[in-house]
Amino acid sequence: MIRASGLTVRFGDNTVLDGISLEISKRETVAIMGASGGGKTTLLRCLSGLLSPNTGKVEVLGVDINDCSSHDNQELRLKIGILFQGAALFDYLNVRSNVSFGISRHRKLSQRQQDDLVSHCLKRVGLEGIENLMPSELSGGMRKRVGLARALATDPEILFYDEPTSGLDPITAYSIDSLIVELGQSTAAASVVVSHDIHSVRRTCTRVLYLSEGTIIFDGLPDAFFHSDDPRIRELIEKSQADTVVVS
Repeated sequence: MIRASGLTVRFGDNTVLDGISLEISKRETVAIMGASGGGKTTLLRCLSGLLSPNTGKVEVLGVDINDCSSHDNQELRLKIGILFQGAALFDYLNVRSNVSFGISRHRKLSQRQQDDLVSHCLKRVGLEGIENLMPSELSGGMRKRVGLARALATDPEILFYDEPTSGLDPITAYSIDSLIVELGQSTAAASVVVSHDIHSVRRTCTRVLYLSEGTIIFDGLPDAFFHSDDPRIRELIEKSQADTVVVS
């Protein structure tokens, strides 16, 4: 589904990604983890075609995402769904128009077909009947769900999640995690989740990549990750465990 080889990204003198190579298959839910500034979001942007690397290549569904015709690029983007960290809803559009934003421009559907598809996508994320609400009327968790409904509207083969539980309370975060798991089980899509939330990764992912100073220092199963002896990984895990301790 995704193949990256030799990805290097520099911003000025700062090398953010340094020769990254990886493959992601269908039905995998892969977490990209790492310290702040370690290159997680930059890697996601490269894999999703939002950023071109200085060197290296990204193939998505067999197509070089940075070296293809405009037609192929448009077709490819319809097969990719992205849930951005802040949901990235258009504040001047209601929920119906936000969810249908992509399909109204790239698919020849009648208004009735668009409305039915919007209702279906909202139902999948547990938000029936809110089509006429504005983003300002939604909670943070609802905004994330609407963003996910929009990502699902094109029936994507690859889903990217950028910090899907960031800023959410534990109960809402759990519900978003449950959606990620359900979608991973009900479709053949590949999912890539950028997260610093170790509890969310435990619940949702089948594989973990850990970035440090622009390189992948771990690529394997979650159980092996959580039992790693690497001091950089141990620091993250122990800090996360300490954060769950209630001080009275």
